Amino acid sequence: MLNFLIAPDFPPEDFAGWHLFNTNLQRATDTTIRLLMPADHREQTESLDNSKVGLIYANPFDASQLVRERGYLPLVRPIGRPDEMVIASYKDSAYRHSDDLKKGCRILVTSNQDVIMLGLRLLESAGLAEKDIEWLHADTFQEAARRLIEKEADAAFFLKDAYHNFRSSTLGYLKILMESRINDLSHVVLLHPDYAEYQDILQEAFTGVISTSAGKVILEDLNIPQGFEILTQEDVEFLIDVIDTLRD
Repeated sequence: MLNFLIAPDFPPEDFAGWHLFNTNLQRATDTTIRLLMPADHREQTESLDNSKVGLIYANPFDASQLVRERGYLPLVRPIGRPDEMVIASYKDSAYRHSDDLKKGCRILVTSNQDVIMLGLRLLESAGLAEKDIEWLHADTFQEAARRLIEKEADAAFFLKDAYHNFRSSTLGYLKILMESRINDLSHVVLLHPDYAEYQDILQEAFTGVISTSAGKVILEDLNIPQGFEILTQEDVEFLIDVIDTLRD
């Protein structure tokens, strides 16, 4: 049996789609795969520490650590779905652009380090560094949106896909100050080294989902309409290089 963990970066509306995707994956591989969907980054860390996670759909920051520190192997990545981030404020704030944010501003963030690093890069044009900001922690992007609407902070950092998947009633109380356009980062699926013998069959199963009409519907529901492509070791090394550049 394989445990398949989905990073807690996606809205609850996606849960049913991931279960359907997992059922499809089990049929294609003739393997029992148990889906794990932690509510937040803390639960993800606990799952990784306390149970063997054979497959993980990870954000780029976590992926770089998993490859370096735990030896995870590259499997696949979504096609045409780069990870971008949004800096947003509440609708009637005085801010029109992220450059309007000043030292001492309060920014809500989750534990998504890749989103934080991208956000800090965008704020360089405002003359802001990490030490200039009062950071407020939220467990999920949904919580960050709720607290931003309640004006607990001046702005918040969101994964772009998560932001645009909010309900229209939520988006109506928010406004975008800046969006990233990096195009070099994406979530990726990695495989635990103990299951290396499954690499080829799993790559074939992931990339083959789009070949059936039912699979296409599932992928559309997950906002991955073009499906998955094979992730090479070279791709992973490039991702790690980008993460290291953002850290510097």
